[in-house]
Amino acid sequence: MQRKGLTAQQIEKSRQEHGSNALTQIPPEPLWMKILEGFKDPMIMILLVALAVQLVLLAIGETEWYEPLGVLVAILIANLAAALSENKQQGKASALKAEEEAKETTKVLRDGQLAEIHVNDVVVGDLVYLQAGDKIPADGVVVEGSLKVDQSPLNGETVEATKRPVEKGETYDAKDTHNEHYAYRGSVVCGGEGYLEIKVVGDATVFGQIAAELQENVDRKTPLQVKLSHLAGQISKFGYIGAGAIVVGILGRSLICGDMPENAIAWVRLLMDAITVAVTIIVCAVPEGLPMLTSLLQSFQSLRMVRDNVLVRKIHGLETAGSLSLLYSDKTGTITEGRLSVEELALGDATTFNSLKDAPSWFTPEFIVGVGVNNSASVGAENAILGGNSSDRALMSFLAQSGVADKIDKSQTLQFNPFDSEKKKSSVVVKSANGPVVYVKGAAERVVEQCARYIDANGAEKEFTDKSAIEKYSLDQAARSMRLLAVAKANGENDEAPLTLVGVIGIRDAVRKEAAEAIAEAQNAGIQVVMITGDRKETAVAIAKESGLLKADDEIAMTSAELAEKSDDEVKAILPKLRVVARALPSDKSRLVTLAQELNLVVGMTGDGVNDSPALKKADVGFAMGSGTEVAKEAGEITILDDNFKSIAKAILYGRTIFKSIRKFLIFQLTVNVAAVLTCFLGPMFGFNVVLTVVQLLLINLVMDTLAALAFGAEPALKEYMKEKPIPRSESVVTKPMMTQILVGALFITAISLSILCPTPIRALFEADAPKVAQTADENAQETQNADENAQETQNADDAKAL
Repeated sequence: MQRKGLTAQQIEKSRQEHGSNALTQIPPEPLWMKILEGFKDPMIMILLVALAVQLVLLAIGETEWYEPLGVLVAILIANLAAALSENKQQGKASALKAEEEAKETTKVLRDGQLAEIHVNDVVVGDLVYLQAGDKIPADGVVVEGSLKVDQSPLNGETVEATKRPVEKGETYDAKDTHNEHYAYRGSVVCGGEGYLEIKVVGDATVFGQIAAELQENVDRKTPLQVKLSHLAGQISKFGYIGAGAIVVGILGRSLICGDMPENAIAWVRLLMDAITVAVTIIVCAVPEGLPMLTSLLQSFQSLRMVRDNVLVRKIHGLETAGSLSLLYSDKTGTITEGRLSVEELALGDATTFNSLKDAPSWFTPEFIVGVGVNNSASVGAENAILGGNSSDRALMSFLAQSGVADKIDKSQTLQFNPFDSEKKKSSVVVKSANGPVVYVKGAAERVVEQCARYIDANGAEKEFTDKSAIEKYSLDQAARSMRLLAVAKANGENDEAPLTLVGVIGIRDAVRKEAAEAIAEAQNAGIQVVMITGDRKETAVAIAKESGLLKADDEIAMTSAELAEKSDDEVKAILPKLRVVARALPSDKSRLVTLAQELNLVVGMTGDGVNDSPALKKADVGFAMGSGTEVAKEAGEITILDDNFKSIAKAILYGRTIFKSIRKFLIFQLTVNVAAVLTCFLGPMFGFNVVLTVVQLLLINLVMDTLAALAFGAEPALKEYMKEKPIPRSESVVTKPMMTQILVGALFITAISLSILCPTPIRALFEADAPKVAQTADENAQETQNADENAQETQNADDAKAL
């Protein structure tokens, strides 16, 4: 029956009834909303209190208009820097997403013609034509042909699934991804071709349902937010206690000196002076530039990290990465290369070699026919491998990299039998000078068992009666997680006849060369790395040992089934020793993240598929792979553009650099702030009610903060930071050694400031208008004093001129 697909009228009707294939997206938070959210920052809230007091003083005429304006400008500058930085990063992520979505097209049959359309235009009832390499655009049932499909983005399983038309009397469960008839959005066709009739589109697909669940916000403070909230509480107490103490101090000095107000107006004046100084104390105590600093630091480092294949999509993810104490990592594509490759070749006597250059001269021509002609894949432009299953693509890629792909001659093929999953082999019959020859390629245990002879290193055929050497070799390679294929041949066209073994091929998803080094670096930094994979336990353990994850005998590797048998408390007890979870389900990842967070650990998770997205969202920081699904990228805070574990280690290093810079900045600014508080507190005791004004303090602080932020933003990411242990989530951002530095420095500055401000001989050194000039040397200028103080200042100035 010839298929024609939908007509234009049917397409429009289907779209009206079932909706679009576009996934619903919650619009990104606008800039104004980010600015409003910034007012919840603890530091900003302290400044808001100071602003409220300043407005009250302005209303009763006790302060100038520029005082509250200065506080307001300080709040806006600190807040805007954070909001603009995050908005910029969000814009970059959105642009990258839009660029990728623009490329998503699919082929559909409409009005009897095959047309290429954007995936969002697919409707229920469309007939989608699928070939190897195509991504399935929506959920549907196969109605023609046969497909090999990679469903790992949905279920995490690396085994290719077969999808075929429904035979008469057959039924299937669309919710079960293991069924053989129904295919799902986000899956990738690895082999075969056929037509898929679309049954569900958009948010109603399995892919869409998971994406919709991830739109919900997970409210968990980052480690830095926890630390800064604690610091803000300490600073606010310090500021409020200091403000209260100064009010009491000023009133006490008036009482002790016998300078008590004589009437109500004088009392109000005295109280207003005291409150003005109190507000100054509060402003002194707050490191106004800290919110701006954290934003600038993260923005600077984010720009740097793009060069290292790390895209920060959510600005807080970077500083959280620096606090990681536990990282759950995928195996495929992150620790391993993410594709099968030929690792080793062996002859029947277990003689081994790693490349065709090292092989005997007779081997290469036989190998080219045995795995090149006998192959469903092909080599395209720029050595791109097209079609075939994963094993065929690995073998064809090996031939291309060895520079012999151009010697593959399929013109001599008489018959080709594709891979048969029951026989576990494929075969090809080719012409030769002595008649037809059949070449067989398949599972090593099946092919070797069928072999009666083998070819040795000298090219001589020998009886294959003793197979112990190749059998031992096979066992050793299996322990290395190697998948073994064998190539054999026989005269004639019967692939069931006794064969002569040409060689055994070891292929696997190899460990990245840089992964072991990066894992060791993370472990030296005190970060526990746990590999989570859908592979069987033996394969997972072999990869874990080779990559350096499993070292000691007491370290644990377990399967999903073994994990499910344990209670939450039992899992928490073994978590410090856990290194590998095999045959993992998506629910295992979410459970492990939750249990680690209950232990107050800072948890990272890597992932690329839709099935990984809930765990990426729940983790403190989610690392989505650049080759992964858009849903996974939306769920994560950071995108690893090259899918490399080494890039994750770089993100951790940059995060630690940010935290180091914040601590340096706090020592730098809190020293000055504490000195300013002490100076303003002690100044009235020496007769200077207003030593420093609010505007003067804000001007000095913001200028100082901005320049310091720029300087600390340029701090290099030093490798030595990766030799330190992670900072606990609950640890204060200001440590005891830091506090000692701050207090010693602040006391020294206070002593110098008061010595400049108070003794007349020193003040006289600053010549005219001595008190004001002296107070300028004391970091700032002073507001004019009352009439008596002004008279004294004039006399001091005259004395200074005489000197």
